[in-house]
Amino acid sequence: MAAIPTVLQIFVAFLGAYFVALWFSMIIWTYYDIRARSQDLYVHIFATALVVVFNVFGLLLYFILRPRETLAEAYERSLEEETLLQEIEERQNCPNCRQRVHPDFMFCPFCHTELKRRCTRCDRLLLLRWDLCPYCGNAALPHPQASPTGETQPVTSIGIPAAAAYRR
Repeated sequence: MAAIPTVLQIFVAFLGAYFVALWFSMIIWTYYDIRARSQDLYVHIFATALVVVFNVFGLLLYFILRPRETLAEAYERSLEEETLLQEIEERQNCPNCRQRVHPDFMFCPFCHTELKRRCTRCDRLLLLRWDLCPYCGNAALPHPQASPTGETQPVTSIGIPAAAAYRR
């Protein structure tokens, strides 16, 4: 009969230790989670104190009040937005000298490389690698400097391949 109170005391001690460990781990988890979501020191203290004082109910309140995304997720989202904005702007570079050129330039103003040509039917600008005008459907003549693989070599405004013009 004397063994039952001893076993009961050991069980209550283990149960108490378990709940203290659970409470302590909730505090630690809350602290690390709020650090990943905010840089404000006062928010760190408030969120941690919420769990320290109110235990499980404090953790539930923290789940309701915490920021939706972590700082890393916010950073990744901002990078994605910036990438999308850059794709929208779509800046073009000259294939020969790598200088920035406007999308409506026919020739590079720096190295005189031919960038585009005009459609013979609708007079709109075409990329050199296109063999069909996407605006009117006119079959474009193959570019004189096109290689058998379909890639074009940069040509200066006077008809000399750009690589040869730089060798002069």
